[in-house]
Amino acid sequence: MALQQLYALSVALVWGCVASSSYHTAVAPPQDLQITDPGLLGSLDIEWKPPRNVQTFNECTIKYRFEYRNTGDRDWKVIFTRKLKFRVGFDLSRTAEVKVQTLLEGRCTNDVEVQSDWIYATFQVPWQGKLESEVRNFHCIYHDWQYLKCTWQPGRLAPRGVHYGLYYWYEGLDHAVQCDDYIQDHGINIGCVLQNLSQAEYKDLSICVNGSAAATLLQPLYVTLRLHNLAKPSPPKQMVVSMSASEELHVAWSPPGGETPPQCLEYEVQLAEDQGEAKAAWASVSTQMETALTISRANQSRISCVRVRGRTNIFCADQGFWSEWTQECFSVSRTEDKQLFILIPVILSLSSSLIICILIGQCKKRSPAGKPLHASVGC
Repeated sequence: MALQQLYALSVALVWGCVASSSYHTAVAPPQDLQITDPGLLGSLDIEWKPPRNVQTFNECTIKYRFEYRNTGDRDWKVIFTRKLKFRVGFDLSRTAEVKVQTLLEGRCTNDVEVQSDWIYATFQVPWQGKLESEVRNFHCIYHDWQYLKCTWQPGRLAPRGVHYGLYYWYEGLDHAVQCDDYIQDHGINIGCVLQNLSQAEYKDLSICVNGSAAATLLQPLYVTLRLHNLAKPSPPKQMVVSMSASEELHVAWSPPGGETPPQCLEYEVQLAEDQGEAKAAWASVSTQMETALTISRANQSRISCVRVRGRTNIFCADQGFWSEWTQECFSVSRTEDKQLFILIPVILSLSSSLIICILIGQCKKRSPAGKPLHASVGC
C-alpha cells in the first residue's frame, strides 16, 4: 500500500512539473505586424513588435522566424532574426504574404525551443490598367558582369503610341532611378541597357516597367532580380589544340574578358570527329573549372573539332547563361594515309630505276659493235 502511495505521489509530482514547465514557457506571438510600401518598386518594409510577455523571460533568448512569399509561390522564404524590421522584395503584381512567430529558448525552457503561434499580414497594390496591358516576355541578361540588358514586348492590349519606362532600385540608392539608355523599335521602347551595377550584385534589384498612353492606364510589371543569376560571359579566348605522339588531344584556353570573375566560371568541352559520310555529332567530354584538358580520341578520323563554352559556376550563382561556343577544327592524317605517304616515294624511286634500266638496255642493242658504251648517254 505504501508503495502504491509513493508511486502515485511520484506521478503527481512529474505531471505537476510538466504542467508548471509548460505554463511558464508558453510564449505569445509578436504584435502589430505591418507591411508598408516606401515606393521602391517592390521592396516592402515589414515590421512587428515583441510579444506582450517578453519581460518575463530574462533567462531565455528570444528570436523570430520570419517567412514571406507572393501568392501563388509554392515555397516560403525563411529568415531567422532578432530584428524587428526587414525590407524584402516582392512582385507587386501579386499579393505579398508574410508571417512571423516567436522562438524562445534558454534556461527558462530547459534549453528546449518553444514556438508561438503565427501572425499573418498581406499587402496588395491598387489595381491599375486593363487586363493583359502589361509588357510581355520580359527578359534580362547580365553580360560579362558589366551591363544588364532587358528586353520586352508590348502588352497584348496595349494601345498604339504607348510609351514604356523602366525604373530600378537596389539597396544603396536613395530613390528609384529611370533607365537612360532605351532600345527602341519604330519609336517604342522595347528594352533598356543598365550600366555600372556592380553595387547591386548579390542584392535584390527591383524593376518596374510601366506604360502610358493617351487616356489609358496600363498594368505595370514588377520583378525582383539577382544579377549573379543572370550572368552570361563572353566565349573563352585563345583556344589552342595540339596532338601528342600518342594521338591524344591537348586543349587549352583562357577565361573570357570583361568583369567576369575567373574563379566563378565553369566550362563545357565538346568533341566532334568526322565519321566519313556521316555527319559529325557533338559529344560532351567534360564539364570543369580548369582551363585545359587532355582527350583520348575515340577513332582515327581525318577531321576533329573541339569547342568550349563557359558559365557561372555553383559557387557564385544558383544559375546562369552559357556563353557562345569557341570552336577549333583541325585535320589529322590517318595511319593508312601515313603509310601511303611513305610508300609513294618508294614506288616512284623503283619505277624510275626500272625505266632507266630499260632505256640502257635499248641503247645497248642499238650501239654498233666495238663502240664504247658511254656513247649511250646521247640516247
